[in-house]
Amino acid sequence: MLNKVFILTRLSIKTFGTQVKTTKLPKGKWKSVVGLEVHAQILSESKLFSESPTKYGLPVNTAVSYFDASMPGTLPVLNRKCVESGIKTALALNCQNGYQITQQRSALANNGEIIFPVIVPERKICYKTARLLQLQLEQDSGKSLHDEEFKRSLIDLNRAGLPLMELVFAPDLETGEEAASLVKELILIMRRLNTCSCKMEEGALRVDANISVHEVDQPFGIRTEVKNIGSIRSISQAISYEIQRQFEVVAQGGIIYNETRSWDAEKRCTLPMRDKEVSQDYRFMPEANLPPLRLNMKDTQLDEENHTCIVCVSLIARELPELPEQTRKRLIETCRLNTETATILVNDPVLLEHFQNIVKSSPDISKKMIANFLINDLLTYCNKANIATTECHLTHNHVKDILKVLHNEKINLNSARRLIELVHEHLNTSVNELIKTYNLEQITDVEIIENYCRQAIEKQARAVKEYQIGKTKALFAIVGEVAKLSNQKANMKAAVQCLKRLLKQ
Repeated sequence: MLNKVFILTRLSIKTFGTQVKTTKLPKGKWKSVVGLEVHAQILSESKLFSESPTKYGLPVNTAVSYFDASMPGTLPVLNRKCVESGIKTALALNCQNGYQITQQRSALANNGEIIFPVIVPERKICYKTARLLQLQLEQDSGKSLHDEEFKRSLIDLNRAGLPLMELVFAPDLETGEEAASLVKELILIMRRLNTCSCKMEEGALRVDANISVHEVDQPFGIRTEVKNIGSIRSISQAISYEIQRQFEVVAQGGIIYNETRSWDAEKRCTLPMRDKEVSQDYRFMPEANLPPLRLNMKDTQLDEENHTCIVCVSLIARELPELPEQTRKRLIETCRLNTETATILVNDPVLLEHFQNIVKSSPDISKKMIANFLINDLLTYCNKANIATTECHLTHNHVKDILKVLHNEKINLNSARRLIELVHEHLNTSVNELIKTYNLEQITDVEIIENYCRQAIEKQARAVKEYQIGKTKALFAIVGEVAKLSNQKANMKAAVQCLKRLLKQ
C-alpha cells in the first residue's frame, strides 16, 4: 500500500556480545529463518532535503549544505524525484495503492512482495516469494573517523542527507543463498527502474540480515542482526555462517542473545557489535518543518494549489518499464527458451541486450542458438578472461556476424569460440577477414572428413571396442580425436554421421 511519508531520524548506542565456532547439526530437526532490511541509495543528483550533490568520492565535507550541517534557521526542501523513485520501486514490488491516512508513523508503501529465482541443487531453478513489509524514505548519516594517535574524532558530512530507501522484508527466507538471490533480483529491478545504482562497493546498497534458528514445529528463536553486508557473495556467506553459529550455540546448550553483529569478509565470520537485549531508545523524532506528504491516487492532474500533494501514483505506474520477471516470462513464452536460459539472460543486461538485438535483426537465426552461444560461449569466454560482460568489447554487430557464419556453417562452434577471442583482440578487423587470416573456415568435404574419421578410429581402438559393445558414450572420445586431427575445423555433425557409418561396417 502507498501511504504518505514522514521522515524520521535516529541515534543508536553500541554494546558488545560473544562469538563461537560452528559445526553442522543433523538436518531435519532445526530450521533457520532469515529476514532482510535493504538500504538503497536513491539515484538522484541532489540530497533528500538539500541541493548538495550526491556524487561518490568527493573530497571530505565538500558536499555539505547549511541544512546538512544542521545550521539553525535552515529549512528542508523535499526532493520530488526521491519520492517518485520510492513510489516507482514500491509499485514494481507489487505494493498495493489506494490506502491513505494522515502520515506521521507510516511508511511510504507496504504490503508488497518480490518473486525471485533461486538455483537449487543440480543447478535447477525454483521461484521463491518474500513479502515486503514496508518501503520508506530515509536520509543517510555522516561518517565519523576516530584518530587514535591524536585522540580526536573527525566528521565527514558528505553522506549526511543522502536519500535512501529502506526496504523491510518479512522473515520468509531460510538460507544465505535465498537471501543473495533476493538481493540479486532487487538489484535487477532497481537498475531497470533507474532508482538506484546498486553499486555495493560505493555503499549505494547495504544489507542487514535478521537471523534465527528454531526446532521444527516450535516458535521462532531469538534473532541476531548482521549489519552492513557489502556484497552479494558476503550476503550468502555471512548468513550461512551465522545460521551454523547459532546451531552450534544451541547444540552446546548455550543461549542465543539478541545482538548486532558484523561480517568480517577476511576471517569469514561474524563478530559482535552491540547487545540488543535491552530495548534501545532510537530517539525517533518527526521533522517539524515538513508537512505530511499526500500522494495523488487518482488518474488526474496534480492539484497545483495543494503543495503537499506533489506526486501522482497512477502516472508513475503507467511509466513503469518491463520488469525482470516479465522479461523472463516473455523469453520463455515467445522465444521458447527454458527457465534456466531465460534467467541467465535476464540476470546479465549485456547478454540480454545482445540477445534481443540479434533476434530482431536476424530472424533467420534460431533464438535457441543465439541464447546458447551467448551463455555457453561468450559468457564462458568472459569468465575465463576474468572480465565482466560489461568489459567485453564485442558489439552487437560482432556477435551477430559470428552467429551468421556459424548459422551458415561457414565455421563450426570451435572456430566460433576462437573468433570471440580474435575479435576481442582485433576490434577493427571484420569477422570474415579473421576467418580468412587464421584459416578458420569449416571443413565440409566428405572425403577429407572420412579420412580424419578413419585415422581417429585407428588411434582410439579402445573407445571403438567400448562403443561396439553398447557403450555409446565412447563415441565422444573418437569424435574428439577427429576434432584434434582436423585442428578443430571439421564439421562435427558430418563427422558423427561418418563415424557411426564406419563403425557399423
